[in-house]
Amino acid sequence: MRTREQVLEYGLSLPDTYQDAPFGDQNWQLVRYKYNKKAFLWTYERNGYININVKVDPEKAFFWRDIYKSVLPGYHQNKMHWNTIILDGSVPEKDIKMMIDESYDLISDSPTKRIYDAIKKIPEGKVATYGQIAKMAGNPKMSRAVGNALHKNPDPLSIPCHRVVNSKGELVDEYVFGGPSKQANRLQAEGVEVIDGKVDLKKYAMH
Repeated sequence: MRTREQVLEYGLSLPDTYQDAPFGDQNWQLVRYKYNKKAFLWTYERNGYININVKVDPEKAFFWRDIYKSVLPGYHQNKMHWNTIILDGSVPEKDIKMMIDESYDLISDSPTKRIYDAIKKIPEGKVATYGQIAKMAGNPKMSRAVGNALHKNPDPLSIPCHRVVNSKGELVDEYVFGGPSKQANRLQAEGVEVIDGKVDLKKYAMH
């Protein structure tokens, strides 16, 4: 892996990512995580080589620097949390990919991401409660955070928030993508019976 194109292609192969050039300078090409817009991969040319910056766990930063001379403290970034990799051919591709993967994991791991990942697991024809989603996301006490995440859903087509109901099986009055009637219509289209704005959890709850 020696070229910017190879690096960007790999970064963009990770889920929910997009490319950005935020500084009006085409030398700086970034890959960001869609749901929080944070960059986990920076690419730029410097001293005749393509360089990339990746986020690191501070405890691992020196691990990579000690192994490879072409892995340095992050250029123009926090030296404890970012490393620069000079693509001079001395760092094996598998380790470059591993460092990019670690950067992606650090940037993308958040309660909101875990909530969205949990919602994606609700199968068609089933529903889940706020409490269920909170538990699946790792914290049974963050039901309110589930509601906040639903209201900010950046991709309703792939994150089926219409399948989330309250603990009584009731639809959400403030369903942000068209109101309760829209939510009911989408559920009914998937085979979920809605009666008086309510779903029978004994019949349709995901287990």
